[in-house]
Amino acid sequence: MPQRLENRVSLVNGQAVAPPHAPRAVHLAVAAGNRLQHLPYRRGGGHAKLNDTAYDCSGTVSYVLRESGLMADQMPSRGFLNFGESGPGDWITVWAKDGHVFMTIGGLRLDTGGSPRSNGPRWKAKVRKKTGFRARHIRGL
Repeated sequence: MPQRLENRVSLVNGQAVAPPHAPRAVHLAVAAGNRLQHLPYRRGGGHAKLNDTAYDCSGTVSYVLRESGLMADQMPSRGFLNFGESGPGDWITVWAKDGHVFMTIGGLRLDTGGSPRSNGPRWKAKVRKKTGFRARHIRGL
């Protein structure tokens, strides 16, 4: 399902910007993702401490969902295989497989891996191959 143009999140000078009409949870998710930019990657980061100094893939996704009111705690990447509803969402999609998870918000990818390489959670405009990943979304988003 292609992202609807009116539901696109923009990348401006390294920061994500949600369109004014986006749901409140999307604005909160974008703000949370923006706070993680420039933080380093650390395996287990974002799990022992909810507000950590470094994040791994599942810590990143957990942080953003928790800060936007869409999840109560955190979970490992494998846990996201059955998170929410099956398939891509209109605004937020979690892409999970055993060993890695990332998310797209308004079509903009928040990922600790993929190309271009990074050393932590980063917004990435480049589309990532989703072979082996399961799309999950929150009902209504």
